[in-house]
Amino acid sequence: MLKLRSTSPLVSWGVPAAIAVAAGVALFATQLPAHADAAVPVPAAAFAPADNAASETAILSGGCFWGMQGVYEHVKGVTRVVAGYTGGAASTAQYEIVSTGQTGHAESVQITFNPKVISYAQILQIYFSVAADPTELNYQGPDSGTQYRSEIWYADPVQQKIATAYIAQLTAAHTFPAPIVVRVDPARPFYQAEGYHQDFLVRNPDYPYIAFNDIPKVQNLQQLFPSLYAATPVTLLPTS
Repeated sequence: MLKLRSTSPLVSWGVPAAIAVAAGVALFATQLPAHADAAVPVPAAAFAPADNAASETAILSGGCFWGMQGVYEHVKGVTRVVAGYTGGAASTAQYEIVSTGQTGHAESVQITFNPKVISYAQILQIYFSVAADPTELNYQGPDSGTQYRSEIWYADPVQQKIATAYIAQLTAAHTFPAPIVVRVDPARPFYQAEGYHQDFLVRNPDYPYIAFNDIPKVQNLQQLFPSLYAATPVTLLPTS
């Protein structure tokens, strides 16, 4: 794992650390999907929402939850984004344990959104366009391990149909230069990550890992989806 991140609130970055980071910039080369200069095609299949609820929830895994949370906090219609763990047991839903890659958990985000403003299909379009590279198996950018796998956790049959149909569409269109390895599985219990992980991108935009790997994703969101980009992020914790 190559994150330069601590298991307690932010480490201090002095001159020696800054020099080390500068010397290792190549290791932190901006990790964006190969197609990041253009959004992937919109989902072709149309599905009616399961109900007329005012809110819907999506759970997605796609590498480090710092960047995933940071991207979706800048999406219009999204009302809450939580960084956490899913796929394993409650007893192992702790950062240090999940980081071993032996728990079954994946670093994930739980996204609550207003389906009258943004659809589940659009949530997935953003996922495949800027949030994650769907061709990377059990790693994402500089991070490797099953805890960084790409996975869509569907909440109901409608979400399942949308996700599977969209992956089939992108595969048939050869949208990516390599096979899509995103898993589609029924939702498992979601466990909120430790407080110091929440809103990490918003609170620490200059943190080396964030600056090199995740800020460009937010910039691509703004460029590729201007009508869905929210300049003011919706944060989980108070910003004051």
